[in-house]
Amino acid sequence: MAVINPSEVAFSAIRAQGPGGQNVNKVSCAVHARFDVAASSLPARVKERLLAMRDGRITQEGVLVVKAQASRSLEQNKEEALRRIQELVDAAAHVPVVRRATKPTRGSQLRRVDAKVRSGKIKALRGKVTD
Repeated sequence: MAVINPSEVAFSAIRAQGPGGQNVNKVSCAVHARFDVAASSLPARVKERLLAMRDGRITQEGVLVVKAQASRSLEQNKEEALRRIQELVDAAAHVPVVRRATKPTRGSQLRRVDAKVRSGKIKALRGKVTD
C-alpha cells in the first residue's frame, strides 16, 4: 500500500462557496490541495496508474488538485483533502487480477442444451389445440 507524504502536498486556503452568511465572505477555510504525482515518492507503477486515470482532478502536468470545503475548519478540510488524495492513490495502487479465459465443462454444456430443449417443448405445447 502506497502512503502519501503530507509534506509533498501543497495546501492553499481559499474562500468556500455556498451559503454561510458573512463568515463565508471573510474566512478562507476551504482548501486547495495540490499533489505533484511525478515529483512524489510513490512507487513508479503507482505513479503510472495514477497518471493514466481519467480523472478531471489530474492536470496535464500531472498535478492532482483536490478542493475540500465541507467543514468550517481549515484543519478538517486539510485532513479531508489528504484523505481523498490517499483514496485515489489507493485505487491506483490496486492491481486488478488478470482474468484467464476458461471453457465451459462438458456437463454444463449438456445441462444448458437440455434446459433449452425442455423449454422449447413447453413452448411448442402452447399452440392452438387441433381436434
